[in-house]
This record gives sequence, C-alpha cells and structure tokens, in this order.
Amino acid sequence: MAAKLKKGDTVVVLTGKDKGKTGEITQVMPKVNKAIVDGVNIALRHTRQSQTSQGGRVPKNMPIDLSNLALMDKNGKATRVGFRMEGDQKVRFAKTTGDVI
Repeated sequence: MAAKLKKGDTVVVLTGKDKGKTGEITQVMPKVNKAIVDGVNIALRHTRQSQTSQGGRVPKNMPIDLSNLALMDKNGKATRVGFRMEGDQKVRFAKTTGDVI
C-alpha cells in the first residue's frame, strides 16, 4: 500500500503532549507505524562525554505514531490524504482542497 505520509512532508500533531505543533518528517518507519518529526516529541537523553562531544543532557527527537499526525495543506490546516490516478500515474492529494501534494 502506498504511504500517505512521506519524508519531507509538513505535518501537524493531532493528540498528545505536543498537540497543535507542526514540523517536517525526517524519517518514516513503516514497519512500526511511526515517524520522527523535527521539533516534536523531544526527550532528554543523558550522554557521556567523549573526545568529540561535550556530553550532558542532549535533546533527541523520538518517534511518534503515524495515526497522531495529519498532513498540512497549503492553507495551514490539517487534511487527510487521498489517492487518485492522473493519466497513468498515481498521485496523493489533499482531501480539503483537492490539490496534488
């Protein structure tokens, strides 16, 4: 099945502690149904000092479930994703505006 959300898409968080925040998808993990969104679901990880890094408390983007994300359309609102055929090519489109993504 084709992916509704892909790397590089701008999404909005629908539920959870980061509800309403927006960000860009940096990685998608389809096997576990999760994605990493830049600036969303941040956890502090304690790292040991090494020759290359300072160490201490380092913020890290953690995975968030795909069901808690919605694509943003050109108007800045959350939208669902649909698929349609244009000629012989399958394209994604925003359900709210009908524009091709």
